[in-house]
Amino acid sequence: MAINLKKGQRISLKKEAPGLTNVMCGLGWDVAESKGLFGLFKGNDFDLDASVLCLTSKGKLKSKSDVIYFGNLNHGSGAITHLGDNLTGEGQGDDEQILVDLTKVPDDIVRLVFVVNIYKARQRQQSFGQVKNAFVRLVNLSNNKEIARYSLLGEEYEGKTGMILAEVYRDDGEWKMQAVGTGVMANGLQEMTNEYY
Repeated sequence: MAINLKKGQRISLKKEAPGLTNVMCGLGWDVAESKGLFGLFKGNDFDLDASVLCLTSKGKLKSKSDVIYFGNLNHGSGAITHLGDNLTGEGQGDDEQILVDLTKVPDDIVRLVFVVNIYKARQRQQSFGQVKNAFVRLVNLSNNKEIARYSLLGEEYEGKTGMILAEVYRDDGEWKMQAVGTGVMANGLQEMTNEYY
């Protein structure tokens, strides 16, 4: 049974899924309905973009190629594959998925930071306060069992346009996961990554 993580909680992937090598990080969300003059309506589509930042032990990106997102779907090592952009968040389950082969992650990359941002958030006047049922989950691809899930409460992120969701990191040679859930105000992925160079 999957663990429902609380903000800041850490788990050992070795303990929760012995022998784990390939994982899928799934992200999902729905857009909260707004009340208008003529009842309920949905505003502009929310385009949430999931990305992975591959950080060194110093917490830095070595290059732009260590950011995996809709414009760079594959890491050069073959360890990380983004399965593509979902422009609306429509549908059930995961809206975006990222595959990670933990055995191929280069030794100098010790932290995989999973982030999400709202595309054109400022222009569209959108924030995570208008998003509901947002979650990040980690699935063991050898048996398709969910290892852990972290659900976000939209109201607490009013005004935030980016989110650091979770981290998968190496600690003494062992992979672990931490639920982060930190909202940031950033106009796009570039702004979110600036502090990591």
